Formats: sequence, structure tokens, C-alpha cells
Amino acid sequence: MGPRVAGYRNELRGLKDWEPYLRKHSGLPGPRANLELVAAVAEEADADRLWRLSASHDEFLALCGITGLGRIALIEPDAVIKWLHELAADPRWRVREGVAMALQRLGSEDMPGLLSLMKVWAREGAYVQRAAVAGLCEPALLKTNQDAVAVLVILDGITKSVAVAPAADRRDEGFEVLRKALGYGWSIAAAAAPRNAKPYLEKWLRSTDRDVAWIMRSNMRKARMDGLREQLVSSPPARARGKHLA
Repeated sequence: MGPRVAGYRNELRGLKDWEPYLRKHSGLPGPRANLELVAAVAEEADADRLWRLSASHDEFLALCGITGLGRIALIEPDAVIKWLHELAADPRWRVREGVAMALQRLGSEDMPGLLSLMKVWAREGAYVQRAAVAGLCEPALLKTNQDAVAVLVILDGITKSVAVAPAADRRDEGFEVLRKALGYGWSIAAAAAPRNAKPYLEKWLRSTDRDVAWIMRSNMRKARMDGLREQLVSSPPARARGKHLA
């Protein structure tokens, strides 16, 4: 926990009504929300406050509450997971980010449980799949080869769904946010288990689907892929199909 997070936690302890303070120090409107304050709320708030904030119409307050729900997911699993699942398709992108951060908090305490849950989410719609990718593809979670391999398997399944998606679905925002998440997620999992990732990457680098091709090019450009990039042998697709949503 950094000094800024500790400072915010200390200030929050002295407040009865947090919401005016959170709005004042949110960093919004602006390009970046105050994530240190989000982390402080997630650690300091009790369950009742987290639930209340998570249902707020204010995007920053909701972000704070949703992120913190990941901390109590082991205590109230059914209610928390159901709510996170619903919010995974929220039109507010910061709310969706809160879901990903909540899943990461759950994973830090129970990675096997998160993997089991995300195997189910990976078979659902694009927004929920995106939450699975963003929740799992966090370097701090992929501490063991076994966990990284499990994530590679999940990413493989989700990428298959992208490759067979009909043209109409590819115009939806959900498909685009999923594509962007896969555009970095593969590189994180591959960096954690490069030898296991190589067959998957070689397979998808040969894909003739334009969206899959974009996903793989995006991952291959990441600095974390420098060592693995040289080992990969891929042939350019002879023919691309599907709409490329660049």
C-alpha cells in the first residue's frame, strides 16, 4: 500500500459522509480517475458502504464501491458475483473497470475460485467475456505456471468466439471492448508462461480473421513479448475475412 493510499484511508476514517470528499478528490472530469482513492475506499469501507456506493449513479462513487466488493466476495459470494456479472455490461466504462478490479481482488485471495468462475463467464456475451479477460490478465495474479496456463486456455476459448462472430455482432460496442482487452491480455498471460503460450500464439498468428489478426498484432507489439517474439514463426494469412474494426 503506497503512502497516498494510506493517507486517503486515514482521512476517510475521520469522515462520516464520504461522498462529498470522494467527488471532490475523484480526479474527474479528467483523463484519469484517482485510483489511489479508489484503492483506499476499497480497503477502508465496510460492506454496507461498498454496496451503497456500487449502486450509485455517480460513476466514480460506483467505481469505488464495485472495486471494494472484490474484498468481500469471499464473505458474500453469491450476491457479489451476481452483481458484478450484471455490472460487467454497464454502459459506463469505469463501472466495467471496477468489475475487473473487483475480480482481481477476488483472485488475489482465491485464484482457483476466480479461474473456475471465469471459465463460466468466458462462455457468455462479449461484455462478460471482456470482464473475464480484464480480471484474469493481471501480472500480479499469474504467479504460477499452472494459473497462467489456465488463463491461456480461457483466452483461447474466447478468441475462438471472436473468430466465428458474425458480422452484425462485430459492430457492437461489446465486441470492440472485448477485442481491445484481448489486444493486451494474451501478452500478459504469455509473458507468465511463454513456453506454454507459444503453440497458442502460433495458431492465432496464422488466423485469417481480421479481428483476430489485429488482436495478435497488438499483443506482439508489447514490450513484454520481446523475448517470445523472436521465437515465434508465423506465416501471414493468405486471405483475411471479417470486418476489421481498427
